[in-house]
Amino acid sequence: MLCSFVYRGKTMSDKITIGGQAVIEGVMMRGPKQVATAVRTPDKKIEIQVKPVNSISERFPILKKPLLRGCVSLGESLVMGLRSLSYSAQMAGEEDEQLTDKELIGTMIFAFVLAAVLFVAIPTGAAKLFHFITDDPVFLNLMEGALRLLIFLAYIGAISVMKDIQRVFQYHGAEHKTIACFEAGEALTVENVRKHTRLHKRCGTSFLLIVMLVSIFVFAFLGWPDLWLRILSRVVLLPVVAGISYEIIKFSASSDNCVLGWAIKPGLWLQYMTTREPDDDMTAGG
Repeated sequence: MLCSFVYRGKTMSDKITIGGQAVIEGVMMRGPKQVATAVRTPDKKIEIQVKPVNSISERFPILKKPLLRGCVSLGESLVMGLRSLSYSAQMAGEEDEQLTDKELIGTMIFAFVLAAVLFVAIPTGAAKLFHFITDDPVFLNLMEGALRLLIFLAYIGAISVMKDIQRVFQYHGAEHKTIACFEAGEALTVENVRKHTRLHKRCGTSFLLIVMLVSIFVFAFLGWPDLWLRILSRVVLLPVVAGISYEIIKFSASSDNCVLGWAIKPGLWLQYMTTREPDDDMTAGG
């Protein structure tokens, strides 16, 4: 499926950064100028939606600066991802219509609040259980970070055993393998895509894991104020954590530095849980 619509605005020899994500019965791919979503419908046809990217950083070039560009990329990826998921659900016959802008905003707010409760409020609230060891604020912040990481890994582990999610993870693997084939300068055929790895340095899974690890160090020296102040500080500093994490991913993906290489190894290992080997139908054009 992916072979039929990977961005073709330039020749293979040009350096083009392609990103994407798995959706319901398909994938979304983002190139420099366009974002495309391909979905296999219940009657086995492939429906493709292509839209311009229209990044806000093109209107405000300052947002392309280090640290800022990570926050912009994360926000735009969330919006594009939700819209692509909505489109795929409709094409796959799971929803009657796509999300409106108002529903999209509501969904993002709900997701943000849920993530704040699960990955901020619960671990920072539970960290007080370690007071019996010491009241040192650095230690308590480190324990909070460890709990956050454990919750994240437990969440990934729990959803990875769900049958429907495993199929999405196959499309996730197909996305990675196709991008790897494209970046290697090879023709986008099923045979060429099949031989590539399903692990990718720029994967969102790796990004999220690095966010978890970076947050441990960023929050470690913030002291140990009241619970509501701890929650507020984590939320307010999230753009800083995302910006740092984005730069780590960006530089490690384009560098042969051994230190950066080892820094992203855990994210690659985690992708063994969030990707599966796709079948040929998931990489072939219709």
